[in-house]
Amino acid sequence: MAPAEGAGCCRAVMTASRLELNLVRLLCRCEAMAAEKRDPDEWRLEKYVGALEDMLQALKAQASKPASEVINEYSRKVDFLKGMLQAEKLTSSSEKALANQFLAPGRMPTTARERVPATKTVHLQSRARYTSEMRSELLGTSPNWIGVTGPKPESEKQSAAELDLVLQRQQELQEKLAEEMLGLARSLKTNTLAAQSVIKMDNQTLSHSLKMADQNLEKLKTESERLEQHTQKSVNWLLWAMLIIVCFIFISMILFIRIMPKLK
Repeated sequence: MAPAEGAGCCRAVMTASRLELNLVRLLCRCEAMAAEKRDPDEWRLEKYVGALEDMLQALKAQASKPASEVINEYSRKVDFLKGMLQAEKLTSSSEKALANQFLAPGRMPTTARERVPATKTVHLQSRARYTSEMRSELLGTSPNWIGVTGPKPESEKQSAAELDLVLQRQQELQEKLAEEMLGLARSLKTNTLAAQSVIKMDNQTLSHSLKMADQNLEKLKTESERLEQHTQKSVNWLLWAMLIIVCFIFISMILFIRIMPKLK
């Protein structure tokens, strides 16, 4: 990669670390290779994407890492490249096209010279290529993206029209499936909110019950102290009464002893 190209791939942030600059350079290289026509035995792009994953994990572990939006954008592009390589390894073109539809390209350009994110361009190119491959498999001809020219027979045009109709129906079915999934997601969100409301009410009830239990415990403690004080007062009065009775008996006995000899 030329120095000027590497400098163009750098993000315009003065505080960018060397690891982040290297990641951006390698990401630019991978996007350029993904946009090119590659041989089936090409192995460098897969190795580069693996290196991108390692660099991204190291960047996330850094103390002076970029903002979360930048990290998410890097992760989105790396996941897209990884998913694109996995889709290319599938056997049938229909599986490749289906896997390609679930890929999410980057939202922001990697370089300042890009008007459209390179991963988005690669996504559109791969979608067109897989659609052409599906048409070629059904018609038994060479893919259009290879470069077959010349007028088509009438039967081939009719088959192409039927294929377009099948693809359109598949797209409509996928859109319907996406709407159903969206409806399920909304229903799940509604149920989650309802469950949260019920849990919140239960928490409030539990808090109220705990508060009432604390109040009852305080009242029970107060009443226990009052009962203990009352019990102590009762014991004191009983003790004084017994002392008075004993003293009275003792004095009576002394008087009785003194009076009895005189009577004799």
